[in-house]
Amino acid sequence: MTEDPVARADQLLREGHAREAVDLILEASASGHADALFRNAMWKLAGEPIARDLPGARALLRRASTQGNADATLVEIALTANGSGAPNDWPGALALLESIADHHTVAAEHRALLRRMTLTIDGGPAHIPTAEKIGKHPCVQYIPRLFTQEECLHVAYSAADLLEPAMVADPRTGASIPNAVRTSDSAVIGPTRETLVIQALNRRVAAVSNTDWRQGEALSVLRYRPGQQFRPHIDALPATRNQRIRTVLIYLNDGFSGGATYFVHNALRVTPRMGDAIIFDNVRADGSIDPTTRHAGEPVTNGVKWLATRWIRARPFSVWNGPESAADDVRSTIS
Repeated sequence: MTEDPVARADQLLREGHAREAVDLILEASASGHADALFRNAMWKLAGEPIARDLPGARALLRRASTQGNADATLVEIALTANGSGAPNDWPGALALLESIADHHTVAAEHRALLRRMTLTIDGGPAHIPTAEKIGKHPCVQYIPRLFTQEECLHVAYSAADLLEPAMVADPRTGASIPNAVRTSDSAVIGPTRETLVIQALNRRVAAVSNTDWRQGEALSVLRYRPGQQFRPHIDALPATRNQRIRTVLIYLNDGFSGGATYFVHNALRVTPRMGDAIIFDNVRADGSIDPTTRHAGEPVTNGVKWLATRWIRARPFSVWNGPESAADDVRSTIS
C-alpha cells in the first residue's frame, strides 16, 4: 500500500525535516492528491512551514474541494464569506454550503440553522433587535435574547476543542504563565473556523452595536468553572492605532450560580441569561480610554458559565494583517 503523503509529511515535520515535508506535499498536490492539496492550503493560511499566501490557499482549497475533500469545502465556505484572500461573497459561500449539505452532516446542520434566521442577501439580520439602556457612566445597553438557544450552543461547540487556560507572557522570562486577571479557559473562533452561522451572528452583533462587521475581532469564547473569574479590568488596549472602541458580551448559558458581570464605577451587576447580550463603549467621545468601563466577571460558585465576547475596533480589523496571527486557529484545524 502506498504511504499516505500527508501522514508522512506530518512525521517528517515532527522529526524536524520541514524541507522534505514541504517537498512531499508539493509533489502530492501537483498530482491532484485531495488531502495533500488541503494540507498545502492550510499551511499557506498558517504561514508555516511555508509562507502565508491567502489567494494561493484559496486556489488550493478549490482544487481540494473539487477532488471531494469536504473539510476543504468547509474552510473555503468560511473564507469566501469573510473575505480572506478575495472579496467577501456571502451568496457564493451559501452556494458552496448548498453544494455539500445534502451529503455532509455538519454542512446540513449549518444550513438548517441559517434557514431559521431571517437574513439579508449579505448575511446580515433583516431585523435589528432593540437595546435597552440599563446603566450610565458607563452607558451599558442590554439586548434580551440576541442569540437563540441553538445559536448559543453552536458558538460553544465551535470553540469547545480549542479551549485552553488563559495565559500571559511573563515580562521577565517571556514564558507563558497563567493569567492572574482572567482565570477562565478561553478560545478564539478565527477566520478558518467561522462557519456561516458564526458569521451571521457576528453580523447581527455588528448591527445591534451600530458598527460594521469588519470592525470586529474574531469571536472569543470563555468558559468559567467554579472559582474562576475575570477580575476588574478595562477592555481598551493601552497602545494601539486601532482601538477596541466597543465590547459586546453574549451569555451562552444560564443555570449556574455567581458569574455576574459587575461594573465597578456604577455598581451595576448584570445576571447572565442564555442568549442575552450587553454592549458598552470602552472609549470617550474623544477616543480616549474611559476608566469608568472597568468591569469584572464575578467568580462562578456552582456550575459552568459560557460567554462570548466580540471586541469591536475603531476601523476594520483583520487577523491576517495585524500582529495577532491566525496561525493557531489554522493549526488547530489541520492537527
